[in-house]
Amino acid sequence: MIFARETERRRSTRLFQTFYPETGPLRRELYPRHMEFFRAGAKYNERAARCANRVGKTIGMGGYELTCHLTGDYPEWWEGRRFPGQIKAWMAGRTNETTRDIVQAKMLGPIVYEGSRKRVAGTGLIPGERLGIPTWKQGVANMVDTITVKHKCGELSLLGVKAYKQGRGSFEGVEQDVIWLDEEPPMDVYGECLIRTMTTNGIIMLTFTPLLGIDEVVLSFMPKEMRPAA
Repeated sequence: MIFARETERRRSTRLFQTFYPETGPLRRELYPRHMEFFRAGAKYNERAARCANRVGKTIGMGGYELTCHLTGDYPEWWEGRRFPGQIKAWMAGRTNETTRDIVQAKMLGPIVYEGSRKRVAGTGLIPGERLGIPTWKQGVANMVDTITVKHKCGELSLLGVKAYKQGRGSFEGVEQDVIWLDEEPPMDVYGECLIRTMTTNGIIMLTFTPLLGIDEVVLSFMPKEMRPAA
């Protein structure tokens, strides 16, 4: 019984390893757009996956690639950008609540209480055994502020969790290697993220369904011939 529980615990903390196998019903050849998105990272510092809902853009594109960079566990087939060691990264969504309930939950798993203490379950995309002890966002229940992720080199990557509703000011200051923005950011927030990655030659990934129409950020990724007339 103890062995079975431990086996289940380990299985639940290794979701990342189940993605994009060589064979089977979820084999990676069935996801050509996802592979194209990853490959583009080797050439471009800014990428946007503008997709319909429920096609796997959040966890299957942005979340999967971010996990690769944080841990250094690039699959053998990986043709995208590689960082040689630990990184500093942000992941962000539209509001504190949606970031916590969608992005944070998918990457770190739910919150687990142990008496008066709480931690993340580690059943999300980032392998649970690689996660450190989180610091918590002030004023937002159960939202992580920062958490460390053990890189395969032995050092620690640092992941920060943010929301556009916190305003441009919360995206100022610290250089970042990778920034993942899930859902369309306001242009001032996006501009600040660009500044954060300039000196590191870092990358910015956007994954979203363009529900807000053709705003400034969406327009910046469109070819000139496809942009609406002024």
